[in-house]
Amino acid sequence: MAVVSMRILLGSGAPSAFIRIFVWLLLTESFGLFAQNDVDCLRAIKSSLEDPLGNLGSWDFSNNSRTSICKFTGIECWHEDDNKILNIRLPDMGLKGDFPQGIAGCKALTGLDLSRNSIRGSIPNDISKLIGFVTSLDLSSNQLSGEIPVNLGNCSFLNILRLDSNQLTGQIPLELGALSRLKTFSVANNRLSGQVPTFANASIPAENYANNPGLCGGPLPRCSGKSKANHTPIIIAAAVGGLTIAALGFVIGMFFLRRVSRKKKEDDPLGNKWARSIKGAKRFKLSMFENTVTKMNLGDLMKATNNFSNENIIGSRRTGTTYKATLEGGTSFMVKRLQDTQHSEKEFMSEMATLGNIKHRNLVPLLGFCVAKKERLLVYTYMPNGALHDKIHTGDDGKVMDWPLRLKVGIRAAKGFAWLHHSCNPRIIHRNISSKCILLDADYEPKISDFGLARLMNPVDTHLSTFVNGEFGDLGYVAPEYARTLVATPKGDVYSFGVVLLELVTGERPTHVAKAPESFKGSLVEWISELSDASKLHDAIDTSLVGKGHDSELFQFLKVACSCVLPGHKERPTMFEVYQLLRAIGQRYDFTTDDDLLMLQDPAAAAAADNVVELIVARDK
Repeated sequence: MAVVSMRILLGSGAPSAFIRIFVWLLLTESFGLFAQNDVDCLRAIKSSLEDPLGNLGSWDFSNNSRTSICKFTGIECWHEDDNKILNIRLPDMGLKGDFPQGIAGCKALTGLDLSRNSIRGSIPNDISKLIGFVTSLDLSSNQLSGEIPVNLGNCSFLNILRLDSNQLTGQIPLELGALSRLKTFSVANNRLSGQVPTFANASIPAENYANNPGLCGGPLPRCSGKSKANHTPIIIAAAVGGLTIAALGFVIGMFFLRRVSRKKKEDDPLGNKWARSIKGAKRFKLSMFENTVTKMNLGDLMKATNNFSNENIIGSRRTGTTYKATLEGGTSFMVKRLQDTQHSEKEFMSEMATLGNIKHRNLVPLLGFCVAKKERLLVYTYMPNGALHDKIHTGDDGKVMDWPLRLKVGIRAAKGFAWLHHSCNPRIIHRNISSKCILLDADYEPKISDFGLARLMNPVDTHLSTFVNGEFGDLGYVAPEYARTLVATPKGDVYSFGVVLLELVTGERPTHVAKAPESFKGSLVEWISELSDASKLHDAIDTSLVGKGHDSELFQFLKVACSCVLPGHKERPTMFEVYQLLRAIGQRYDFTTDDDLLMLQDPAAAAAADNVVELIVARDK
């Protein structure tokens, strides 16, 4: 399985590379040695990094077990039984320290993501010896400094290389242009200068080089052709003259500087190069599905988002970044800038026509879309109460969600997912369910976001690379069978939603359980699975909800959540059954709406609902 997967990863056009890896695997003394190397690799990584948030707490080597590393946070294995590490995904973990040299021990590693941490120092000059077979490397949004090593050009299997938002200096090694498999490359927001590489099989957009002081060539302005040394005397003379003039006219200069600065802020408060690039686009397509916003144009969209200012960002996920937009009349909505869509403009517009017709009470309404140059923007109704994740784990001004509200959110969200699975035409598998994709409107009605985007971001024939690149879902929500099948299924959605239900009833995060003993380092699902008897399960319920007259409902809700996260996908209920189970728990509340009745018009669906209710009654007896 691992060898076949490696061949798919590297592509059919590289038989020699495949043979090289295959022979290398055969020469290894045993798979046991392979596993021990990976254990030592993770131990070295953990010891070299600071972990102030305790996100690597599950990396427990005290029992010297080699069978548990595949369950560590952020670790994906080729197969859970052979313990060879496939990917290390540790984004946004609060990790600090230098680039972990110990990663060289993970010999079968194909993906490394340390983005959005505080990794400092320089990228190792011998990095190809450390991660020679990696296909995806993401070191973006750290504190890396120094020059990009030429040795990166020897990482010949790289498909994705992200080094943006660091403090890198010097020139981008032209040798990187020889990376024939590279498709994604970004070094924006650094201190780089000089000629950019020319890539053999990739077209890198200008925004991937944005906010560097002196880059040129490729999609950027042409280089002057003169060496940096030839300009040094001129630069020095100009600097001296400029300082003299500035000293003489300081007071007057400050006055005008303020005026210019104020005007610049009004005209372009952001400075996002991608946003400026579409601001003057002569050819764009803006289509709106709702009559209330049909007269909007691209200029209105830019103005409403403050030219897509970073200050307007209200969410960021693998599918893209979401901005709050406000029209002059005060109406607010959301604009999502999609990340790396794989469809042509014609295919994208066809998908949008389909998604624009998908309407349900518990889906975030898609108001329209915009195509400008290479950018793809989606316009949604604004959700003033944000993501469910923040309400559960950070609270709203210190307020805790009470049980009736949590139950309502669980029931209504389940109804939305059930409609996507069983009633929507075409039926939709979400793939990226988490408490972050469930948004709350002004009345705390849950609305599902990002539905239908999986097809836009990941075409059907890229299931393998999707999983390898960590885009099947957020950590803690991914069903265990994905590691084996690499195929999204409705039961995979049920598992992910089950984790959301566990969050609602326990108040715990999916990857870290504060209530568990210090010796426990696993995920929320693993913690729940260890609480086998009823008395222990009761202890898992959020203490802020206990003793307020809802204890029976809380325990029933917890049991439904547990059924959703069973390791065997065939044992899990369907999403429709999950909805009916939750709906039965909330019978004494007035949560029923008119469209509940529509879901039961199908005789088979009604019979299934009756069977589900009977299960609850039988269990309670």
